[in-house]
Amino acid sequence: MTTTSTPIVLGVESSCDETGFGIVSEGRLLGQGLASSAAQHADFGGVVPEIAARAHLEAVVPTLQLALDDAGVQREDITHVAVTSGPGLATAVHVGLAAAKSIAWSLDVPLYGVHHLAGHAAADVLEHGPLPERSIVLIVSGGHTSILAVGDLVRDPIEHLGDTLDDAAGEAFDKVARLLGLGYPGGPVISRAAVDGDPTAFSFPRAMLRQGDAPYTFSFSGLKTAVARTVETLERAGEAVPVADIAASFEQAVVDVLVKKAVRAVRERGLDTLVIVGGVAANARLRAVAQEKCDEHGIELRIPPPRLCTDNGAMIAAVGDLLVRSGAEPSGLGIAADPSAVLHGAQLPLP
Repeated sequence: MTTTSTPIVLGVESSCDETGFGIVSEGRLLGQGLASSAAQHADFGGVVPEIAARAHLEAVVPTLQLALDDAGVQREDITHVAVTSGPGLATAVHVGLAAAKSIAWSLDVPLYGVHHLAGHAAADVLEHGPLPERSIVLIVSGGHTSILAVGDLVRDPIEHLGDTLDDAAGEAFDKVARLLGLGYPGGPVISRAAVDGDPTAFSFPRAMLRQGDAPYTFSFSGLKTAVARTVETLERAGEAVPVADIAASFEQAVVDVLVKKAVRAVRERGLDTLVIVGGVAANARLRAVAQEKCDEHGIELRIPPPRLCTDNGAMIAAVGDLLVRSGAEPSGLGIAADPSAVLHGAQLPLP
C-alpha cells in the first residue's frame, strides 16, 4: 500500500454515458480524463444502457491514463479510490465499480462507494472551496431534479426537500429537443437555439407554483406535453414551427420554476447560500436568472464551471477526498452496485 502524508484520491464515474476519472488532493483538482458516448446514442434520442456499458469498457483504460497524465502523477501515487456505486444505469455502474475495485485491489488502497448526486454537490468544492455550514443545493440533471438541505456533505445526513414527480429537467430538454428536430443531447442544442428566440413568444405552463402546491416539488411532463401540442397544432395548420421561439419559451419556463423553488428554499430555511449543480447547471439562461434572483434577495450563488457540471470523475474524487479527510471508514472491495440508491448520505453503503 502506498504511504504518503498527502492523500491522492482517484475518482471513477460511469453512471450514465460519460466515463470519468478525476484525481483530487486536499480539495484541489489535479487532473481528469473524460470520455462520452453521447454521439452513439444520438440516433435513439436517449441513452441506451447496453451501448453505454460497452463504451465504458472501451474507454476505461485510456481515460484513466488521460487523468494520470493530466495530473502528472503515476498510478502508484494513488492513495485512495472513490467510485460511483449508485444511482445510475445498472450495467454502466457495474463497469466503473469493477474498474475501481481492480485499481484499489492492485494498489492495495482503500475504496469508497459514493452516491452520484453527492458527487455533483462536491463538484462545487473544487471551484469555490468548502461548502458553508448549511446551504441549499439544487441538483438539476438528465436524471435528477432535487432540492436538498446540506450541512457537512460527508458527515451530516442530507435532507431531501423535494424531487421531481416525473421527468427530470434534463430529460425534458432531451424530449423537447427531439420534438423540435434539434438532436441529442437536448440541453446544449436547446440553449443554442434559444439564443435567437423570444422567451415570451409562448406562454408555457409553470407547474407546481400555485398556492397549496408542494413548495419544493417539480413536474415537467405537462410542460413537455404543452410544447408537443403547440408543435402539432402549428404543423396541422401548415405553419412553420418557430423553433427558436419555442426553445426560448420552453427554456424560460423550466428556469423560472427551478429558480423560484430553489430561492424559496433558501429564504424559508433562513440560509444565505444556494448551490446549483448537475448538467443543466451549465445552461446560460439558468445561471443568469439564478444570479439575478439571488442578488435581489442577498443570497450567495455558487455554480461550478460547465466542465464540472456534467458527469465527471473529478466530482467523485472530490467526495472521496472529503471522506478521507473526515476519517470515514472505507466501504471495502465487497461494496455492491446500487442503481436505485436513495440519497441519504455521500457514502454508499452508509457506515
